[in-house]
Amino acid sequence: MAAGLNKVLVIGGGFSGMSAAISFRKAGVEVDLVEIDEKWRPEGAGISINGPSLRALDELGVYEQFEEHGYVSENFDVFAATGEFVVQLPTRPPVHERELPGGGGILRPALAKILADKCLEVGTNVRLGLSYSEITQTGNGARVQFTDGTEAEYDLVVAADGVHSSVRKTYFPDAPQPKPIHQSVWRAVLPRPADVVRPRMWMGRTKVGVNPISETHMYMFLTEDRAIDDRVEPEKQAEVLAALVREFPAPMLQELANELDKPDANVDYRPLANLLVPLPWHTGRIVMIGDAAHATTPHLASGAGIGIESAMVLAEELDKSADIETGLKAFEARRWERCRMVIENSAALCEIEKSGGSRDEHASIMRESMATLAQPI
Repeated sequence: MAAGLNKVLVIGGGFSGMSAAISFRKAGVEVDLVEIDEKWRPEGAGISINGPSLRALDELGVYEQFEEHGYVSENFDVFAATGEFVVQLPTRPPVHERELPGGGGILRPALAKILADKCLEVGTNVRLGLSYSEITQTGNGARVQFTDGTEAEYDLVVAADGVHSSVRKTYFPDAPQPKPIHQSVWRAVLPRPADVVRPRMWMGRTKVGVNPISETHMYMFLTEDRAIDDRVEPEKQAEVLAALVREFPAPMLQELANELDKPDANVDYRPLANLLVPLPWHTGRIVMIGDAAHATTPHLASGAGIGIESAMVLAEELDKSADIETGLKAFEARRWERCRMVIENSAALCEIEKSGGSRDEHASIMRESMATLAQPI
């Protein structure tokens, strides 16, 4: 590791934070991870993982667990709103030195548990139910006070505390805030029909899709254009989502709409926003990763993936740099263009969907983006 990097604090126990902890522990660095949620369990339904993100999970050492608890597949099918098959789009060729599937899906809590188990396996010191209260930069590190009254010294603080990062707001005061895109995403967990063996998407005024997440279940996602990102009361969410799905005449969707009022459908509604903080992503011995620095919308199924990648690259660059500052700058240089592409191309896809723009342009952006993501990180 870079000279002087012996102990790291990771703030935030989400996908990016856990990936950072795993990566630094593999390099022999002592790691404390603090997570405000004492249950260390994220909410949400399913999550789509593309081929490049599977590659990242494989490099972390958790691909086999993903395959066991999730679902992997090749290609995805596109249908008209009325249900007619349009085209099967191929996933990219293998993006790893060993052959991996083109993509997959899994419950968010299941993926979180896989990464949490790996964190503990590699020796991360995990502290739940607390966070930091103040970070004081010293000449060669940072002194951190925690909300439980304790304090400790670290060589580096990794802020992985999400899109509404308090670290960013406090220690990067000139950084922009998340920008609403006036589109929301609905998700739900449903029984998987036997013939749904890969992701499917129906294109209409908006889009709705399903993706297998296990041998028995799949998750549904639907994007909705909303001029105002207002709140939908939890008790009304299943009813609202069912009405949106019924706008698609496709017979399968009409049937699935009737499943949404069941308690285990786990309907989840979230307004979407994106964020790309200009470089630098570090100040002194504090560095931001994941949604704290680069939050995207789900149009390329890459939000979790680029966060996991950034965690891995941060550890890699510090491992081969002579000093911490050089390593942090190398990390930023290596990650900027890839993260920018995902965020901006996802935003472009969103605008095409909202405006009813060219489907050919939409498909072209998808193809170009996935080809870029298939390249080494």
